[in-house]
Amino acid sequence: MIFIAVRFTVRPECSDRWLDTVDAFTRATRAEPGNLFFDWSRSVEDPHRFTLLEAFADSDAGAAHVASDHFRAGLEAMASAIAATPEIINVEVPGQGWSEMAELRPAP
Repeated sequence: MIFIAVRFTVRPECSDRWLDTVDAFTRATRAEPGNLFFDWSRSVEDPHRFTLLEAFADSDAGAAHVASDHFRAGLEAMASAIAATPEIINVEVPGQGWSEMAELRPAP
């Protein structure tokens, strides 16, 4: 599995529209056969910072994502809304995705 975390700092005037800006890119990526998840979150400390957590089944799926038309269109849409170059973590992780957390269970 390829796991990617990307942190975006968005221009203040674009922050409230960020999820709309990336909506087509998000929907198209989630529809890719090799995509395992593609989830956005907004920082509670900095309303202009968004983090994208995404995973792909393998390196072929990741390469197909980067080669897609919607990837290029997504980068183009994001370029005018970001305030700084995004930061990224990109690692290959053994396994195929989520497993249960051992330290926490729902209370009865």
